[in-house]
Amino acid sequence: MKRPLVFVLCVLTSLWAVGCQDQTTNQSSQNATAAPSPTAGISPAATPAGEQLAAAQPLTLPVLDAFFADQSFSGLLKTRLQLTDDQIARLKEVAHSETAKLRESEGQVEGATAAARTTAEQKISALIGAEKASQLAALVREKWNETADKAPAEKTVAVTTNPSNAAEFTARAPNTVPTDTRIIVNAPAFRMDVFEGGRLIKSYKIGIGYPQFPLPTALRKASAIIFNPTWTPPDEPWVARMKDVTVGEQVEAGSALNPLGPIKIPIGLPSLIHGGKSPAKLGTFASHGCVGLTTPQVRDFAKVLGQVGGAPLTDADLARYARNKTQTRQVKLSHDVPVELRYETIVVEDGKLHIYRDVYDQDSNTEEDLRAVLTVYGVKFEDLTEEERAQALTALDQLAGRSTKKVARPRTQPSPSPSSSSTPVSAAAGKKTATVKKPAPSRKNQKEIVIEIAALSGKGYPTPVELDTGAGRKVKAAVPAAPK
Repeated sequence: MKRPLVFVLCVLTSLWAVGCQDQTTNQSSQNATAAPSPTAGISPAATPAGEQLAAAQPLTLPVLDAFFADQSFSGLLKTRLQLTDDQIARLKEVAHSETAKLRESEGQVEGATAAARTTAEQKISALIGAEKASQLAALVREKWNETADKAPAEKTVAVTTNPSNAAEFTARAPNTVPTDTRIIVNAPAFRMDVFEGGRLIKSYKIGIGYPQFPLPTALRKASAIIFNPTWTPPDEPWVARMKDVTVGEQVEAGSALNPLGPIKIPIGLPSLIHGGKSPAKLGTFASHGCVGLTTPQVRDFAKVLGQVGGAPLTDADLARYARNKTQTRQVKLSHDVPVELRYETIVVEDGKLHIYRDVYDQDSNTEEDLRAVLTVYGVKFEDLTEEERAQALTALDQLAGRSTKKVARPRTQPSPSPSSSSTPVSAAAGKKTATVKKPAPSRKNQKEIVIEIAALSGKGYPTPVELDTGAGRKVKAAVPAAPK
């Protein structure tokens, strides 16, 4: 029997434990008034894409259960939705019950997020009616994206799709490359990138929220790095099953029972970036609404974040905090660093088309979505060769769970690309045919297909830089081959 969900319920740990106790602040100069944010311009909520992303946040019963951990949420249901005490109590009960059923899962369960969404709609509607259920979902989305409204405004940026013909596209266009300093997290790619002044300086392989606790899509911000955080277990069924843990009693920093690891970075409710994950949890579902890293990864990330956030951390600083495991320390960044949580299953990266599994069932792997991404780079679907179009559509169907048909494999193999966990294979020389990744042994476990598209040569989002896979080694981006 699998163990119950004993590791961090990130939605709840954010709501209960963002305000860590007994924190002392390192580097007194960082207590000064924060420097202006490097970003300026429009807010993501002002763009059509931002509105669409906000509306796409799925409501599941475990997520609703997490929001009930905030006592003010029940008050909002009374004043905004005019729900009765009895209705609120019944909602709490059904949400609590659904959370109690959860177990840690291995890999992607096809349609798990969609099923959780449907279950929530049905059970909530049965309790309070369809109209109130719709209002409740809207309220949760509002609260879920509340922090995004307070995040640094996002710039209108230019995406250079061709050095000789730089077309400008507004922020939130697919695959947007930042021109400022910010962190980009793309959940379906299980990847986090750190940009400094528009230049990608570091990449990390990450774990993401389980299907029932999807990582939200929004613009957030990081303001501080908390070393050796404490944890207060919430009143949840899974906590009651934990050995040596008592609801409401603080788990000390450095304790083996503390699921947050040695470092957490709050990025706005209900999410954190934190350590404590095993390497096996990277590239899969590993948390409950958070970005998960291993302990070595999160220490490295803290150093990089301190650098771009104006609060440099030395190796000696990190070693000192690691030695004093029971002492919580907070390092305040000199300026907020935007954290952009994306959900992009179709990404043009360095001339190749990357198609990722639709892990949260958002119906994002469609021909319409593909056409929209290609348009960003000045390419029409009809510009692709017949083989490229066929392979792209097959890959979309496969990673959306609509087909078990495998993408056709070309005949020869080039050098493997370190930016991917699978091995790309090339078409015969001299032909304008697509190249794709070697299919994974199991369709269920396949997370990505890469197709080389001639018309996209030299275009796209950058490949990973110094990719930290969590396996104790860093992978440098491949050097592009000289054109023939």
